Amino acid sequence: MASILHLPAESATAPPIHLDTANGVRVRHVASAAELFSALSTASWDVTVVSLGATAVDEAVVERIAETSAAGALLLTSPSTTFDAVLLGERVGAIGVLGEPVDPDLLLRRVRELLEEGPDVPLTTEEPEGTLVGESPRMLEVFRTVARVAPSTATVLITGESGTGKEVVARAIHERSRRSDGPFVAVNCAAIPETLLESELFGHERGAFTGAVAQRRGRFERADGGTLFLDEIGDMSLVLQAKLLRALEERTVERVGGESARRVDVRVVAATNQDLHGAIDAGRFREDLYYRLAVVDVVLPPLRMRGGDVRRLALNFAARFARLHRRDVRALSARALERLEAQLWRGNVRELRNAMDRAVLMANGPVIRSGALRLGAAAPRASARPDDREPGYPPDTSLEAVEADHIRRVLAHANGHMGDAAEVLGIHRNTLTRKVRQYGIEGEAR
Repeated sequence: MASILHLPAESATAPPIHLDTANGVRVRHVASAAELFSALSTASWDVTVVSLGATAVDEAVVERIAETSAAGALLLTSPSTTFDAVLLGERVGAIGVLGEPVDPDLLLRRVRELLEEGPDVPLTTEEPEGTLVGESPRMLEVFRTVARVAPSTATVLITGESGTGKEVVARAIHERSRRSDGPFVAVNCAAIPETLLESELFGHERGAFTGAVAQRRGRFERADGGTLFLDEIGDMSLVLQAKLLRALEERTVERVGGESARRVDVRVVAATNQDLHGAIDAGRFREDLYYRLAVVDVVLPPLRMRGGDVRRLALNFAARFARLHRRDVRALSARALERLEAQLWRGNVRELRNAMDRAVLMANGPVIRSGALRLGAAAPRASARPDDREPGYPPDTSLEAVEADHIRRVLAHANGHMGDAAEVLGIHRNTLTRKVRQYGIEGEAR
């Protein structure tokens, strides 16, 4: 049974709230703030409803009620719902401000929605910015690979969908390497016009081209002694790919308009969301550059394939943004977490991060409830669809999720035999091996 403690306004236009106890709600009306605090000292309540029109109720009293844990959720009512009343409600973390007289049906609906949110889940201790977060098997494999490769000087290729955290992994490799005291220089190859990218990477001499009014060091030189992160490497032209390959092999760079090579000590970590094997087949990416970059290949799984990592990431992001925005947010409701875990997250970790940033700002009070998430309708994960259900996939399911699910089905049909599964799929066994590794389903194959 839900319990409500109510301090109404002393006005004929705002009478005490009358709810049918058959609805499973117990209401206690009190006549003053003193009686309200006495009631809070002897029992705990699911919701405390306070009228801003009640005698002796000012901002200090409302703040004191909000700080009392026995009050449960705080709901304010007001004879006139002004901006100041709403602002006070936001400041003290009230779940809402209703006009008077209070509609009993509306109040009952608010209380039921609150109770349906389930228990509060406390936020985790905030991880430092850039920390790798996760505990799913696929992310643990990523962590192991990073731990092994970071102390070396090997070039690393990070692949994965947009928003999966490729730069976070690149920074983790740098920070755990022997070059951690050196610079970490990032370049988004897709964000810089092709005509400027060569100069951006290798630098230029004064007068090398129109607008080159001064000598400039490139990103390779600026990363000397550290790590150069080349993001969206798949968007680089073939001409620049050849120059990049030469720089990697000879460990020298030549500025645009220059006549001499300059030696650099740089570790390169590259990343892309493209299928470079397909780009090689199409003649858009150099095979020799691919193998020079992919000495170690780190494949980041999409968020929808990371199991319980959504929960852990959401709690961590909420803690981070509560600190940044100085909001007294301490927990997420169980229903909010359920809604987060039901999403497909096409934008991956980046989308979840933005959702939690918004949720912290929109939360009423110290708990982020499902209504603060502003999420669209959830769609079932393709990989979670039982075999005995109607075939097909939701129209908003990504091609990667469909492919991963189909490979799992074929492997199960072939009892995990890679050769038989490749024959059914109509692809080479090596291609299947790569895809099995990419989707993290090695344990289902033999």
